[in-house]
Amino acid sequence: MMVMSSGKRRIRIFDTTLRDGEQTPGVSLTVEDKVEIAKALDRLGVDVIEAGFPVVSEGELASVRAINRLGLTSQVCALSRVDVADVDSLISCDIKYAHLFIATSDLHLQYKLKLTKKQALETAVRGVEYARAHGIRVEFSAEDATRSDRVFLTQVLQAVENAGAERIDVPDTVGTMTPERFTELIRYIKSIVKIPISVHCHDDYGLAVSNSLAGVLAGADQAHCTINGLGERAGNASLEEFVMAATRLYNLEVGVDARLLYETSRLVARATRILVQPNKAIIGENAFGHESGIHTHGVLSMPATYEPMEPELVGARRRIQAGKHAGSHGITAQLKALGIEVSRDEVKRIVHRVKEIGDTGRTVTDADLDRIAREVIGLEKRNPYFKLTDLAVVTGINTVPTASVRLKVGDGQTITVSETGVGPVDAVLRAIQQVTDKFTKVTLREYRLEAITGGTNAEAEVLIKVEDDSGNVSSASSTGQDIVMASVDAMISGINEIMLRRSRSSQGAESNPPKLKVE
Repeated sequence: MMVMSSGKRRIRIFDTTLRDGEQTPGVSLTVEDKVEIAKALDRLGVDVIEAGFPVVSEGELASVRAINRLGLTSQVCALSRVDVADVDSLISCDIKYAHLFIATSDLHLQYKLKLTKKQALETAVRGVEYARAHGIRVEFSAEDATRSDRVFLTQVLQAVENAGAERIDVPDTVGTMTPERFTELIRYIKSIVKIPISVHCHDDYGLAVSNSLAGVLAGADQAHCTINGLGERAGNASLEEFVMAATRLYNLEVGVDARLLYETSRLVARATRILVQPNKAIIGENAFGHESGIHTHGVLSMPATYEPMEPELVGARRRIQAGKHAGSHGITAQLKALGIEVSRDEVKRIVHRVKEIGDTGRTVTDADLDRIAREVIGLEKRNPYFKLTDLAVVTGINTVPTASVRLKVGDGQTITVSETGVGPVDAVLRAIQQVTDKFTKVTLREYRLEAITGGTNAEAEVLIKVEDDSGNVSSASSTGQDIVMASVDAMISGINEIMLRRSRSSQGAESNPPKLKVE
């Protein structure tokens, strides 16, 4: 049992985002993507980075090699079956830490591997011995361990320990365990083997984090996790949830810098194109978001009333959302962030208008709130930081969708760029971002299109959410018959709101124009 000088028990984090996480249906990462994520995981402080499964493709082999050559502080590991050809692929990558596996359940042996238990045991031992003979340290996984015959599972684990494995991993491959049963299984295995134990839990019943915590409390000292809970089917144990629950609720120690969780989550979401669900614990957009008037009043008075941890602990920010449940305290705080001071009577009228919009089923965006407040108190419209002055879009059957935009920037300069995309909307939004990225890095977090009326001339509403590299999030919407123009209007409005927030936080005034970044 590893104990820190603080007296807390130390749990290792084995990150498998680049291997099991990439097995998420529809996800395929380039070598460059995987290298960038590996560097971020190293900064995050995970103990092990499972770089991939090198035997599956040339690209995967190249990724593992590239990551292994980075000289990271985290250990670099790669997956391999207990097969000579697989292990040879690790050797060609100069991998020194391997995650070797073979299934041990009757179900897998009969229908997938077509092996007897004796054959499977012998294959496991040969694979471990071959890896060890080539100087590779081995963590051995008994795939589908939690549905395996316990007598046979014990035989395999003891055999690979004797063959030189330095750690055994207990996977709940299809997520069928409960914390109580997993606790009992890990305690049993710990009484049989003398080497350290890892746990690898899947989320098919939503219990991956709970089972992982149960496993480490029962004696395992390492948990396999993925950023954003990515993985096969319902995914793996979420690294963010496991780390924060382990440290905050169970007083365990990990090497992860929790302040980097939010930015690492966003990096992985961008690379995989798998958005984080808004209500995802720890790193979801709503994890520290509040709309209810009762909640916002409490949070603004004392954050602990409705927040179990400070958002800054995980690199996130508190967010107050306008809506039909909003109250005067929350709306006042939002307006203050926008540089708008209101009287008690004015905020009541603004709240009333906000609730009217909410009652129609519409989302009240940041741009909506700004507009409503200015109308109520008689302020002029803001001069936008970015203003569209020209737009041309070309698309067709044999034509790559291309958009050319011209934007006027706050200091008077005009910038024209062209960009391609998978469709006209994608092309034009990419072009806008190419301009605005010269001033601040803004990522499109959410794009939603809803038809308001029927027919070919239907009115449609576009709602977008954007986020900058400082964690500022802004929302805006636009309605019209032209989807491309509605998308442009919403995108530029959202980015202008971001620029306003950045200006107020860094300079204390909204009038200063953005400055062009010199690359």
